[in-house]
Amino acid sequence: MPDVNANLALTHLVPLAAKEVDENKVTPGVLGFIVFAVMAVAVWGLMKSMNKHMGKVDFKEKSDEPAGATSGKDAGQTSA
Repeated sequence: MPDVNANLALTHLVPLAAKEVDENKVTPGVLGFIVFAVMAVAVWGLMKSMNKHMGKVDFKEKSDEPAGATSGKDAGQTSA
């Protein structure tokens, strides 16, 4: 059976620790920092991945026509 005096001492310490915190001030604490850090690492990883994928993109438009062919509009015209 656990020591009753130890439990009694712990219950008396909890209100004392809670009284030290200003009730009108809200802080994010350790959990807020951990969540922020995880989100920052996730954004960094996504940006690194996006940069890698953007490097693979070819921005030059490929033409459907062969290199020597002319368009139909210009083919029927002759110079005078």
